[in-house]
Amino acid sequence: MDEVRIQQAAAARPEAPEDGDEATPAPGTTVADKDAARGPVTGGQAAQIPGHGAVRPSWVEWLTTTDHKKIGTLYLVTAFAFFVLGGVMALVMRAELARPGLQIMSNEQFNQAFTMHGSIMLLMFAMPLFTGFANWIMPLQIGAPDVAFPRLNMLAYWLFLFGSLIAAGGFLTPQGAADFGWFLYAPLSDAVHSPGIGSDMWIMGVALSGFGSILGSVNFITTIICMRAPGMTMFRMPIFTWNVLLTALLVLLVFPVLAAALFALEMDRKFGSHIFDSANGGALLWQHLFWFFGHPEVYILALPFFGIVSEVIPVFARKPMFGYMGLIGATISIAGLSLTVWAHHMYVTGGVLLPFFSFMTFLIAVPTGVKFFNWIGTMWKGSLSFETPMLWTVGFLITFLFGGLTGVILASPPLDFHLSDSYFVVAHFHYTIFGTVVYAMFAGFHFWWPKFTGKMLDERLGKITFWTLTVGFHLTFLVQHWLGVEGMPRRYADYLAADGFTTLNTLSSIGSFVLGLSLLPFFYNVWKTAKYGKRVGVDDPWGYGRSLEWATSCPPPRHNFTSLPRIRTESPAFDLHHPEISGVTGVTGFGGAAGVAGAARDAGRAEVEEAAR
Repeated sequence: MDEVRIQQAAAARPEAPEDGDEATPAPGTTVADKDAARGPVTGGQAAQIPGHGAVRPSWVEWLTTTDHKKIGTLYLVTAFAFFVLGGVMALVMRAELARPGLQIMSNEQFNQAFTMHGSIMLLMFAMPLFTGFANWIMPLQIGAPDVAFPRLNMLAYWLFLFGSLIAAGGFLTPQGAADFGWFLYAPLSDAVHSPGIGSDMWIMGVALSGFGSILGSVNFITTIICMRAPGMTMFRMPIFTWNVLLTALLVLLVFPVLAAALFALEMDRKFGSHIFDSANGGALLWQHLFWFFGHPEVYILALPFFGIVSEVIPVFARKPMFGYMGLIGATISIAGLSLTVWAHHMYVTGGVLLPFFSFMTFLIAVPTGVKFFNWIGTMWKGSLSFETPMLWTVGFLITFLFGGLTGVILASPPLDFHLSDSYFVVAHFHYTIFGTVVYAMFAGFHFWWPKFTGKMLDERLGKITFWTLTVGFHLTFLVQHWLGVEGMPRRYADYLAADGFTTLNTLSSIGSFVLGLSLLPFFYNVWKTAKYGKRVGVDDPWGYGRSLEWATSCPPPRHNFTSLPRIRTESPAFDLHHPEISGVTGVTGFGGAAGVAGAARDAGRAEVEEAAR
């Protein structure tokens, strides 16, 4: 009888965990409950239990972190530092071009400046900027505690950083940085025409950074496919997450092509392999390989920032995204068609099938137009308010629309023959890429800053930054369309007074310095907010956030969520905070009561708006 009682008591008693393991908590148990149950931590235990004992220095924590939010912050800060560096190079070039004659730089230095300006802005600013936003926001939007491979995420960042520093470090070599243009056209990039070690550093540095991008994309795809919260189906995912997924797929398709081409070029330079020898048609082969990477790269840069805009507009229009499925379809179409238009950069070579590539280039404008239709349809009859994120978004719509229209002009072979390699192409490219990346970047910063830091950026300073940058940008690049039509070639360090380019170049240079000065209010805004900004007391300071990042605190805890609302639509946070509008009831989710009571939410938002003013 006693033996039976002992067996029954043992069965009723919870099983003791093995060494190093924790007992399985009861449903609804919080972290605080677990800590209380664990009891006081002794000195010997402190060294073994994470979160107890001596705290590592902050700089060590940042250098060794695997937290997707901290890695996202590292990407964003590093990208912005490269943005400033690339901008300084642009200002030096515009100062040189303000008047005829060589005032500041030699021809060789000018070649290095425009090569590194393009390389930095595209590969060391825009690419890690996308990765930073994706690291920060995408796991929150799908309800994941982190990315699928945290250590791989850390490795990808350090590969990007070291690769970028190696590429930019060419300035420290005796012959200077790479000077063959960021296209690396053969034979300009061979060992005869670009013999300096700075060119080799550029090639290997960009290849190393590209490996980081490939690893990061594997991580993003795995996270989105495998780590979505219960109820987060593919067609309930936010548009930004969809764009991250498609961008990561494009990176996996085209970055290996660039890496292979770069290694082949280095074989040419160091071992005389003659892969890109002009006598063998290698110059044209390089253009095909590079632009098979290069044109999808334009959409790799654009799609994530289209996603940011698609997150901002519904919040400030107080409406769900118009044509959610159509917008996803347009994004998939853009990603697919981007792989078919690479040779429109090669019309003037005479070596491509003009009707096919011209048709495909016109065709890719159609899904882009669908996106504009969705964005305008979302704003149509909405309760619009023009806080700073929405202001930047409207600036993006206008600027990118203009860039897209000039792109349609360049899709026509007869017009492209006249305008190719002129300042018209420079203007078009900056309206397209700067208008997308920089405007959407500032929209994303102002939109998600409370989620990043727990504080709101100042509205007045944000609007000063917007108007100063907009005036400077359009003054810089609008006149360059006319310079191109008048025949000024790009990448020239000098021109003659008799050419008639002086007035427009002077206006462009003045605009560039206004554009450069526009960053000063933003820097002051960041400093002022960090020092004096009031803490956000609610999950959703904008009041109408739709995706899951607005269902957790500002900033989120280490593993993002203490509880998750039930996901029944593509707007789970809105359903949680506004059940009376959404019509979705019973959204309180896993881990206890989620969200904030309506009165507390409205009071908190009023306090945040007052602090921002």
